[in-house]
Amino acid sequence: MKILNYTLISLLAASLLSCKKEGKTIATDKDSVIAKKDSVVVPEIYKEYYGIYTGDFAGKEMNKYEDGEEYEDYVNKKLSLKINRITKDSVYGQSIVNGNQRPFRGIFNESTRSFVLDEPGNDKTDGRFEVKLNGDSITGKWNAFNKSAVKSPLKTIKLSKRDFVYNPNFMLNKDSDLVDWSNPKDFVEKYTNEDTGKTESYTTSKNRVASEAIFTLNASKQKLTEKELKNLRKLDLEIIKNSVFARHGYSFKKETYRYFFEQTDWYIPVSNNVDKELSPMEKENVALLNRFIKYAEDKYDSFGR
Repeated sequence: MKILNYTLISLLAASLLSCKKEGKTIATDKDSVIAKKDSVVVPEIYKEYYGIYTGDFAGKEMNKYEDGEEYEDYVNKKLSLKINRITKDSVYGQSIVNGNQRPFRGIFNESTRSFVLDEPGNDKTDGRFEVKLNGDSITGKWNAFNKSAVKSPLKTIKLSKRDFVYNPNFMLNKDSDLVDWSNPKDFVEKYTNEDTGKTESYTTSKNRVASEAIFTLNASKQKLTEKELKNLRKLDLEIIKNSVFARHGYSFKKETYRYFFEQTDWYIPVSNNVDKELSPMEKENVALLNRFIKYAEDKYDSFGR
């Protein structure tokens, strides 16, 4: 009888073990099916439309004079749209303007060759692009989600497809405007009144101006020396330094630098962080320029505009 009991117990244990193994096998197969489903690669389409489209981002803004009176101003900024991926259901990429890089997601309508692209919506500058492809050009409009949070809630878009290429030889054009119009500074001037003979004072606004040095010093091609930098104006040093970042496609937040580099036909903003792209020599030059910028002075002149 004992032998029989042991035999029954052994058979029962083997049966339970088999059930556990089978259960485990079934669960594993189920997990495998789910994993395969999750890892399905959605095919990409229209890869010929991938790339960078850059150009005008223009709209009307309401501004105020010093006395508080409002006036309407037409502002044209530089926008880059990077289309990174297109599938049957979605389009993915980034918008870059004024140093602000925002992801977008949307849809592509094959019959009208048009995109509807939405930025996330968690930033006051986010909005919707409604644009259309025409060859290598994109045209359309952008509407802010929060119209009261931005000066220009509606902008028109006119972009052309450009291939970004880093070239250490890129320089500002020799006919570039060298005045920093965005940061005027007030100065107190004195003059002698010819009628009364008294010395009087008045306040005048002046702007920084760069020198011809920005056309000769290239921090991407030559190792700069202290001798070359010691007598330069602060604006000269800033432009020479930021030319390095402009060549790598950095999108500047500061209006001063955007103005100088947008005068060229080679500047294409593609990223708000290009630090890893700099060569060892460029990094050394930037560090040296930063030292001189800290103590340099500017030259201010009076200009009409």
